[in-house]
Amino acid sequence: MPRLKVAVIGVGHLGKEHARVYAELPRVELVGIVDTNNKQAEKIAQQYNTCYFSNYKDVIGNTEAVSIAVPTKSHYAIAKDFLQHGVHVMIEKPMTGTITEARELIGIGKAKGVVLQAGYIERFNPAIVAIKKLSINPRFIECHRLSPFTFRSADIGVVLDLMIHDIDIILHVTGSKVKKFDAVGVNVISDKEDIANVRIQFENGCVANITASRVSLAPMRKMRLFSEDSYISIDYQKKDALLYKKSPKLTLKSLNISEMDISTIADLKGYVFGNLLKMEHMRIDDYEPLKKELESFVDCIENHKEPVVSGEEGLKAIEVANDILCEIEKNLKLTKMS
Repeated sequence: MPRLKVAVIGVGHLGKEHARVYAELPRVELVGIVDTNNKQAEKIAQQYNTCYFSNYKDVIGNTEAVSIAVPTKSHYAIAKDFLQHGVHVMIEKPMTGTITEARELIGIGKAKGVVLQAGYIERFNPAIVAIKKLSINPRFIECHRLSPFTFRSADIGVVLDLMIHDIDIILHVTGSKVKKFDAVGVNVISDKEDIANVRIQFENGCVANITASRVSLAPMRKMRLFSEDSYISIDYQKKDALLYKKSPKLTLKSLNISEMDISTIADLKGYVFGNLLKMEHMRIDDYEPLKKELESFVDCIENHKEPVVSGEEGLKAIEVANDILCEIEKNLKLTKMS
């Protein structure tokens, strides 16, 4: 079976990792590297023994699939060109800058019968894959995604840059539509929001509280999910998940805390958690999420499968993110008026 011809469009911080992974996949032939920075394109191309170009149009006709990892403002035009030429597209988040653009790309992809996959790498994080197998029904979700300012993705704010990862995961886990939300955001370094918080209430009753910041001193990527009988704590960076399950036999009332010889609040917390909630480290497979993501993209092309994160799901995340941005803008105007 001939190898799938793939090119990478944009080889900055993330795109160069796409090139590395494709070069490692036995079913793929990396036929081109594209970047407007000729030095960077040449460097990455030489590293993986392939051709380099400064204009993405030069690889149209020579490739069957592409990864697009350029700034968000260029996603739509580049993806549209490739889709119209019948090329399969994996496009990094956010899929486009607007809802209209995303819908158009989805329509072109369907008309041409090609794969359009949105690049949400956290869907392939082994911790997320592990908790999805539990079929949990969360009632409350809390997320913190914090990082120092990297000067990348400066064309978008923190909602589309970072928070959108958690928006996608939460939509995936809850399987419910948004009922209402409140959102705030603050510009600190850039002319876009650099820190934002949103509280979302879903139609199924679940509530999610999400904080994203790109002006933090230390990185943090954590999620906590609470259901009626369990609590799950996820650390994306460590690819680790802890599961706390409520004891079916004990209740807070049955512990008779007033009769116990507990001298401090810390002792009390330890006793309650030790008896009411049983902790276990969830079994997490050890693999690179990006490699799993791109392997899945190739598999969808070869076997005519629906992507794990389809264009439609990429659109849903953009729609929610767009509503959040509108709410932030509205609250900023109210603050200036007061």
